[in-house]
Amino acid sequence: MSAQAASPVKVYPPPPRSEPAWPCQLALATAIVLQLTLPGQLRLGPRGGIPGLEVALAIGLIFATPRRLEGHHVVRRRVAMALTAVVTAANAASLALLAHELLHSKNPPNGHQLIVAGTLIWLTNVILFGVWYWEIDRGGPGMRAEGHDGAPDFLYPQMADDRIEPIDWRPQFFDYLYVSLTNGMAFSPTDTMPLTFQAKATMSLQSLVSLVTIALVVSRAVNILPG
Repeated sequence: MSAQAASPVKVYPPPPRSEPAWPCQLALATAIVLQLTLPGQLRLGPRGGIPGLEVALAIGLIFATPRRLEGHHVVRRRVAMALTAVVTAANAASLALLAHELLHSKNPPNGHQLIVAGTLIWLTNVILFGVWYWEIDRGGPGMRAEGHDGAPDFLYPQMADDRIEPIDWRPQFFDYLYVSLTNGMAFSPTDTMPLTFQAKATMSLQSLVSLVTIALVVSRAVNILPG
């Protein structure tokens, strides 16, 4: 028997493997902190309204999530999805408010402040969509941890070639964050391809938000900087 014929072949889904919960929790906490650093006129609602809701959901997520995910937890997933949705909506609102300031204000705010605000919104966007990808792929992190993966939503290079080790490779949180970063910078997939409608729709939405942030907000902010 040849060495090629004897080589192992990838199977799907990979064997069960627990995954730490802290990277996702840290990412969401970072996104909330970045939102709190935005100027007051770029935050939606009362000063303590949405941030208070985000903090409450974040605390609930911490209590609903074990230190390591070893199986599917319905409450954790619902709280995580709700928190991610709220923070994403708040970030989109901040982008809309910033664009309104740039396009309709007769006396735009300080250009340096706009550059910083646009950068914070873009970074928050990258973090949040990394969380979305982590939550939606193959049915969520709990399903992946217990080895009950659904059909893959993303095709990573490690999944496409049996010669790439390890054979039982499965993406972790930072793999999804990397996909979000490259998609936010290139406005399109790079080395990881979306396979399902929800993956394509989510990546398209992120690319659109990123394009608006970089092309409209940041470039406009540079234009109004004093010479």
